[in-house]
Amino acid sequence: MRQAQINNALIIDGVAKERGLSGRATLIALMTALQESTLLNLDYGDRDSIGLFQQRPSTGWGTKEQIMQPKYSASMFFFGGDSGDPPGLTDIKNWETMPMGAAAQAVQRSAYPDLYDGQEKPARDIAQQAAIDLDRTGSGGSAPPGTNDPTSPAVCDDGAGKPGAPGDPFHDSNAPWPAEVRNPRSTADAIAWAQREAEAGPADWYRLCLAFVARTYGWGYSGVGYAIDHYQEMPAAMKHDKDRNVPPGALMYWDTGQRAGHVAIYLGNGMIASNDIKRPGYIDVVPATDIETKWGATYLGWAPPYFPKGG
Repeated sequence: MRQAQINNALIIDGVAKERGLSGRATLIALMTALQESTLLNLDYGDRDSIGLFQQRPSTGWGTKEQIMQPKYSASMFFFGGDSGDPPGLTDIKNWETMPMGAAAQAVQRSAYPDLYDGQEKPARDIAQQAAIDLDRTGSGGSAPPGTNDPTSPAVCDDGAGKPGAPGDPFHDSNAPWPAEVRNPRSTADAIAWAQREAEAGPADWYRLCLAFVARTYGWGYSGVGYAIDHYQEMPAAMKHDKDRNVPPGALMYWDTGQRAGHVAIYLGNGMIASNDIKRPGYIDVVPATDIETKWGATYLGWAPPYFPKGG
């Protein structure tokens, strides 16, 4: 049983690290899972509660099949459902400074709220056995969004469009958009709009990366549910897999390990406008490499700003 607990602790911590969360987030999650399931992936519980965190399909945590996947259930504990329903840990105001048991209770809404605090020492013991660093500060980002629902490049004429390694810099390219790419807003205006949103925009974009890039180009909506689907549905000729030479205004896509993935708009000079990477809900201008280095996401490639289902 102990090895199963350690394995599950490593999965929980892996999700936290991928999404830029601190060791405190991991500790709260371990305390919660120890209290709820003894850190075992149970297929039974009170009423329809199941899994590491005893999440209930009937209250919006996902299907039984999803909840029984430890990586999924950990992600839901940290980030909750779309639009914060049900809320995850990062949806709780001041979760990083409030008592850890209270933070766990704010997510779980247990009938026995005082029991989580008693799991701190066992959680630290398991973390020590699993060599989990509970003192790391995290990046301060949150998922992508994952976005909602929670995260793009052209080949240069000189043949420099070969894939690079994760964390390698991105470079500007001058690949033109295909004739089919028509948007309400021009590329230059879209880049300017994204930059203004980063400078003074409100916190409207938590886990809404695909909605953000569609709005950037003047659309009210993209017509596609998830960022990763938007890339997969692109015509083959428009997809530039792994290419780190990106035209300004292109859409860049990442596999975050979650259903939605992530997308951002490339501004040029290695920079993107992205939601959630620095401040949950806000747009910030950051190096495109941050999605790999801070979130641990896998860069998929870029595509032109093509929204055939947009409206």
